Amino acid sequence: MESRFAGCGDLEIRPWRFGPNSELPAFSVCFDTLVRTNAKKELAETLRSFVFQDADAANTAEEAIRRLNDRGASSTPAKPIDRFDLAVQEVLDGQIVVFFEGWSCALGFSALEVEQRQASEPITEPSVHGPHVSTIESIDSNIGVIRNLLKSSKLKFVFRTAGEDTRRRIAYGYMDGIVQPETLAEFEKRVERIGGEEILETSYLEEWIGDSLYSPFPQVRYTERPDTAVASLLGGKIIALVEGSPSILICPGRFLEFFMASEDYYYRPIYSTLIRWLRVAAFLIALMLPSTYIALSTFHSELIPTVLLLAILNTREGIPFPALVEALIMEFFFELLREAGIRLPRPIGSAVSIVGALVIGQAAIQSQIASPVMVIVVALTGIASFALPQYNMAIALRILRFPLMLLAATFGGLGIMAGVILVYLHLATLRSLGQPYLAAPTPQEVRRLRDAFIVLPRRALLRSSRNRRPNKEPMREKSMP
Repeated sequence: MESRFAGCGDLEIRPWRFGPNSELPAFSVCFDTLVRTNAKKELAETLRSFVFQDADAANTAEEAIRRLNDRGASSTPAKPIDRFDLAVQEVLDGQIVVFFEGWSCALGFSALEVEQRQASEPITEPSVHGPHVSTIESIDSNIGVIRNLLKSSKLKFVFRTAGEDTRRRIAYGYMDGIVQPETLAEFEKRVERIGGEEILETSYLEEWIGDSLYSPFPQVRYTERPDTAVASLLGGKIIALVEGSPSILICPGRFLEFFMASEDYYYRPIYSTLIRWLRVAAFLIALMLPSTYIALSTFHSELIPTVLLLAILNTREGIPFPALVEALIMEFFFELLREAGIRLPRPIGSAVSIVGALVIGQAAIQSQIASPVMVIVVALTGIASFALPQYNMAIALRILRFPLMLLAATFGGLGIMAGVILVYLHLATLRSLGQPYLAAPTPQEVRRLRDAFIVLPRRALLRSSRNRRPNKEPMREKSMP
């Protein structure tokens, strides 16, 4: 053990003695930075008083395990370890492993204790109504919160270990009887491909689960809200969690689902429907507003009202660049400010972003590098991308915006039309876990399409979900105190 963990300053090897007259040697091995201090004290007191009644019992591990468990040496039962490589792995997993003279096996005691941050309000998905609890970096805590919200025997969780060095625990959950069997089988087949690859964060799974890695559109969703994970499970989705990551991966992902948020069902349906249509408008603005302005100002000025056209020409007087170069310069500055605001410390990040945008925008107008209309177009485009619930969908729009701008500057409205058709064809052929990315307008998908564009009352959604479920669990009555 000393040779295997050579150079590890936090390794603790402690000698013991056992047997009828305490003449047989033993020693325990653990990492002082991984185990609880109280667990070491409890185990030490138990091992000091661990004396067999006869010499024969001193050589039987089964009797020792029974006696140690009866004395409460650990919060979990002791388990025998009969291979050296397993003993090394148990030490790395935060266990106390005890070796006894004359035994062909060691004993492992669970004592892992790693500091975790407390559950707080979701950072990436803030909400006005609904739960304000987010997931944390502990996979056991996250699964416990989900099970507390979804108390059903149909909820299944499967655990795996990935990586030869990190040995990260991976868990995926689903609702038995609600998830489609072929979707679950495809997911499990892709998870099997991970093998010994290192998985450090939940987003690493997307590379193994996604169908098209080079598509700008995301095929999975992420959340830090347990209520969103529960709603996805009830909708037949599969969720995946990774030890050390607070994000929950939800798959398969469909295009319309990226415009939905769990908070939509916490408001009145008419207001939630308005917000959802507002997100659709934000999607179109973030994707097409710069290219549309370039096409209108360069090729189709006759489509602009005369008064507005004169105002645009007046603001563009003295601008040395064409509309495309002007838009690319301002988009570059905006993306630079966005990334700077994300990477900077939080107390100064927002201030730098706001001040930088105001200073650069005003300086660009005064130096006649960009026109006021272009500054407004770029600002509206950026604000619209922030209105989407899923950040990875906003990244896709940031990527597609530039090819559309080039097509608009080259072919005008015809180029925009060709670009939109190509994007639609790509979406129509895209799949997520074998399922179509765009919801097809078939009779089976009418209800889902109806809820995608118009938020239905909860009673209608619950009635539809009950009709789809093959097995219904009777409601259990609880007596009032």
